[in-house]
Amino acid sequence: MGRVLVNGGAGRGHVHLVGSAPFTFAEEMFRTSMAHLGRHLKRLPDGEVGERDHWIRWQYRRIGQSPQMRVRESGSSDALQPPYTIPRYEIMEGVASADEIVLPNLGYGDAAIESFAIFRRLSEEGVIPGDVRFQVGLPTPLSVAAFYTEPESHLLFEEAYGCALGRELGKILEAVPASRLSIQWELVCEFAMLEGLREHRLGDDLLDRINQRTADLVDLIPPEVEAGIHLCYGDSGHKHFCEPADAGHLVDVANGVSARALRSIEWIHMPVPRERDDHAYFAPLSNLDLQPDCRLYLGLVHMTGGIEGTRRRIAAAEKIVDGFGIATECGLGRRATDTIPDLLRQHADLAGSRVGS
Repeated sequence: MGRVLVNGGAGRGHVHLVGSAPFTFAEEMFRTSMAHLGRHLKRLPDGEVGERDHWIRWQYRRIGQSPQMRVRESGSSDALQPPYTIPRYEIMEGVASADEIVLPNLGYGDAAIESFAIFRRLSEEGVIPGDVRFQVGLPTPLSVAAFYTEPESHLLFEEAYGCALGRELGKILEAVPASRLSIQWELVCEFAMLEGLREHRLGDDLLDRINQRTADLVDLIPPEVEAGIHLCYGDSGHKHFCEPADAGHLVDVANGVSARALRSIEWIHMPVPRERDDHAYFAPLSNLDLQPDCRLYLGLVHMTGGIEGTRRRIAAAEKIVDGFGIATECGLGRRATDTIPDLLRQHADLAGSRVGS
């Protein structure tokens, strides 16, 4: 089969920053990103600074503040990723509905509002162009439930957490102008389930359940706000929870969500393992069927192998799909700060050669 063309073209958007970065303050993320990648970026995250530095790990204590949740001391812990090897929660006896589970302020809204104030000031100063959007990453409730609750509590907690996360989204939508906002839904544990590594209660039609849940999340975003999806196999210690045989599960989710979502999806990001520059990994991309204006980003920029290694991964991908943007596999975080300029320069050098592709 020939190449699949995925929304290429000139202009901004050749580089996507997934979210995290090893900075102390959001302003560092904004200024550093614009200095190295300004002409290639269509949206800009705040680096998930402060307590958010390890994706959802900061949510563990907040979940424990719920009177309806308790740690099962004799229960299982998560062995897939070291930051999550902690005892899981279970729902207290007598709780029959998600409405009875009271969760605290999850913090996503407050963090976004604080960072957007800095983003807006830098926009007014001319550091951030007016056509660049502020990007906020949010986890799927299913991923949070699967990481932090016992399997028998997954579904009820997922529903309760989804309601609480919806309130956080509401705060963000109220505070950030729609024309400057992008929301990224982030799927991780879903792929552990699809790979058979995670117990679940979603039944035999697992893929359909994951795809419909994700499409429903996408449809929560007003049409004036950009919506995107980050697909992930984990990045603890720069390692996946398993090495995927190929991009098959990623394509299955991307296609399924794209078909079900009622609104546009502006981008989908997929990881590419650092050692994969072979045809077999990328082959499933020949079946990719995204919405017409959805941009595919491949997370194939790695420090490993330097720019030549990344060029090999790009060349392998281009035999199957063309017009894609580039990114790292899972953000810029969890690495030494002094390595970030070189990594961003690699993005800039490669993106410059792809302008007009």
